[in-house]
Amino acid sequence: MKYFIFVLFFFFCESQDNDKNYVNFKTENYKVHSPFIPNNLDFCNEKVPIEYQDILERFDKEIIVNTYFHSKGILILKRANKYFPMIEKYLRKHNIPEDFKYLAIAESGLENVTSPAGAKGFWQFMPKTGKSYNLEINDLIDERYHLEKSTEAACSYLKELYNQFGSWTLAAAAYNMGPYALEKQLKKQKVQNYYDLKLNNETSRYVFRIVAYKIIHQNPKLYGFNLNEKDLYKAIKTYEIPIENSIDDLASYAISINQNYKVIKYLNPWILKNKINESSKKYMLKLPLEKSLIINKFKFI
Repeated sequence: MKYFIFVLFFFFCESQDNDKNYVNFKTENYKVHSPFIPNNLDFCNEKVPIEYQDILERFDKEIIVNTYFHSKGILILKRANKYFPMIEKYLRKHNIPEDFKYLAIAESGLENVTSPAGAKGFWQFMPKTGKSYNLEINDLIDERYHLEKSTEAACSYLKELYNQFGSWTLAAAAYNMGPYALEKQLKKQKVQNYYDLKLNNETSRYVFRIVAYKIIHQNPKLYGFNLNEKDLYKAIKTYEIPIENSIDDLASYAISINQNYKVIKYLNPWILKNKINESSKKYMLKLPLEKSLIINKFKFI
């Protein structure tokens, strides 16, 4: 009995020592810091006035939330390497500041997602707005999921918003809450600056969230995201073929052109069903170049 008690006491003491060692180790090695905030911030070369306490706190919230949302942050950094070059090309084409590529992150996380309200795609177009910018939206086709066409539409929309409000910051806010609602608030509150407005919670955070993504992506390691080149997703090399006639069975059509149904749907998410009706509109089908879907084996260091 005495031996048994001694053994229990020994293990208890050892456990206590292990707990102390673990606590000491974590105290010394695991530290959570308030993220770095640059002295000067801007969105599309328009100043973010962080010298004001309320503005600083609003930005601080977004940089903290997105610095420590590790899983989402890593995935967005990986996707950005794949999609940003294409988005940047369209922004340059329309003379829109490059900072708007981060708006796509705020909208969708660079995924073809659907919002509870029914907005879809990278740029989160509602059906009415998407159709007004020549995106086809029906039971079979939804070009809000067509990255190039929806990006073109987003650029056209953003240019109109800038022309209406005379500010890229206000254009971004209007993209989020709608131009009519923003115009109404500007008139009601008798101000002309986004940072002077009292808005709904989502739009109040929106531009700050975009700027936080910008700051993190410009220097990810500063914010704890240590990704190597091999970790990043790569754009798939593709070519396009025209769809000349209706397709009644996409799976059979894929086999007829020596392709795979899954791959066609992956590269052409705007095709909603297993068929495409004949249309006066010319559709281009994106297909992978030979072996472009194959990646090199991972090399672990």
